Amino acid sequence: MPDAPHPLLSTTAIAKSYGPVVALRSVDFSVHPGEIHALLGANGAGKSTLVKILAGVQSADSGEIFVSGRSVRFPAPVDAMSAGIATVFQDPALIPHLTVAENLRLSNIGPAQFVEWLGWFDLADLDLAALAKELPLDTLRMVDLARAVARDPQVLLLDEITAALTADQAERVFALLAHWKEKGRAAVLITHRLAEVMRVCDRATILRDGRNVALIETASVNERQLVEAMLGAPVKPVAQGERAQERVNQGQTALEARGLTSRHLVQDVTFSVKSGEILGVVALEGQGQERLFELLSGDRQPSAGEILVGGKPRHFRSPYDAVREGVVLVPGDRLLALLPSLPVRENLAAPIFNHIRRWLGIPGDEPQRVAKAIDRLSIDTRAASQVRRLSGGNQQKVVIGRWLVAGFRTLLCFDPTRGIDIQTKREIYMLLRELAANGAAILLYTSELAEIPLVCDRVIVIHAGRIVDEQPAATATESSLLTAAHGLES
Repeated sequence: MPDAPHPLLSTTAIAKSYGPVVALRSVDFSVHPGEIHALLGANGAGKSTLVKILAGVQSADSGEIFVSGRSVRFPAPVDAMSAGIATVFQDPALIPHLTVAENLRLSNIGPAQFVEWLGWFDLADLDLAALAKELPLDTLRMVDLARAVARDPQVLLLDEITAALTADQAERVFALLAHWKEKGRAAVLITHRLAEVMRVCDRATILRDGRNVALIETASVNERQLVEAMLGAPVKPVAQGERAQERVNQGQTALEARGLTSRHLVQDVTFSVKSGEILGVVALEGQGQERLFELLSGDRQPSAGEILVGGKPRHFRSPYDAVREGVVLVPGDRLLALLPSLPVRENLAAPIFNHIRRWLGIPGDEPQRVAKAIDRLSIDTRAASQVRRLSGGNQQKVVIGRWLVAGFRTLLCFDPTRGIDIQTKREIYMLLRELAANGAAILLYTSELAEIPLVCDRVIVIHAGRIVDEQPAATATESSLLTAAHGLES
C-alpha cells in the first residue's frame, strides 16, 4: 500500500440512530490509495449504514467525512459521486421497468465507457434494450458494477458484490480490484466470505454493535481470528457432527418430483425428500435450480412431469396451492418475501392472515405464536416498527420464522444464508437440523459448498437442467461437487 499524505476517504466519530436503534457509535474509518479495505462485522454491526452515509444516501447524526484530507458533506448521492465515490449496493440500483440504456441515461454516464467495462466483465453482447427486470440477478450486479466504474471514481464501495455471482464472475471482480490498486485508487469491500478478504484485501476494519473495534492487517491473521474479532469471543467452528439434534429415523417420502420438465431449463428431474431429511442441491449459476424451486413452490407450472406430496400427485396452480399442501418457500431474494414497511409481527403472521376466512377472525394464540418464533430465532426487534430497518440476517430470520408461525411439512430453502454473517449462518444451520429432527422435510439449495456436509443428509447436483450426480453429504467434498456441477465425470 503506497504512502500518501492523506487517506482517499476517511471518517471520524460517525454516529447514526434510527429512533431508539443506534446503528453507529463514533466510527473512525479510513482507506488509502492503492488499498482494498474490508469492512467486516456480524449482521446489524452497522456496515451497510456506514456505506449509505459514505454514498450520500443517508446523513450522519454527527461526525465528519474527509476526502483526501478535506472535510466534506454529502447531502445526496450525487454529491458523493462528484467527490469520486461510486457505490454498488447489495440490491441492484436499476429501475426494473426501464431498459439498461434508459437506466444508463438517468445515471448520466457515457455509453462508450460503460460498454468498455461490460466487455471487461464478459458482457459485451448484453442487449442494452433489455428491460432491467428481465435480467438475472448476477447480470444486474455486473451491470451495476460496470456503471459504477464507468464513472472512473477514486473509491469504490462494494456491498456484498460477489454474493450473487458465479465463480467466474467473482474472478473478474477480483481482477478489477487488482487493476484498481495498480491505478492508485481504493475500494471498500463488504463481504461475509472471509476467503475473499484473505485473498484480495490489505486491511480490515471490524465493526461490532455500531463501533469499530479492530483494524487488522489481513496478512497477519487467519480466518478464525477475523471471526473472533467480529464476534468478540472465541468461536467453536461448526463441525459435521455438531447438530441441533442428531439424525432421526427418516419417515415417509414427503415431496417427490417425477420427470419434472420446464422447457430447456429443467429436464426430466426426478428425486424425493423424506420427512426428517435435508436434501442438498448444488449447481453453478443458471443451471435450472431457480426454475426447479419455482416449480416445486407453485410459482410456475411444469410442461411435463408431476409433483407428489405424501405420495399423492398434486397440481400447484399457484404458491397458495403449495402452501395449503404444507410446501413452503424461503426465496433467494428475501425482499421478495417481506412486507418491508410493516412491523416484524405482521410479517411473521402474514401466512396466518392468508389462511383465515374473513368471518372467522384471527386465531387467539397468534401473538403467542409470533412471540415464540421471535424468541426461537433470536430476532432483533429493536427496529420492530418496520422490517426493512432490520439487518439482512434478521430479515432472513423473519422469512423463515413466518413458516414456524404458520406451520409446514416441507421447507424449500433457496440459498438462505447468502450475504449473512457467520453467527447467523450457524443459527440457521442449527434451526434446519432441529426442524428435520422434528420431522420436517427440507430441500436446500446453497451456493456455499462448505454448508453441504454441515447440514445435509444427501446432495444432488444439477447441470444443464438435469440431475447429474447424487452423493452422501457426509462424504461430499468441494472437489467432487464442483466436478459434477461442471458436468464432468469424477
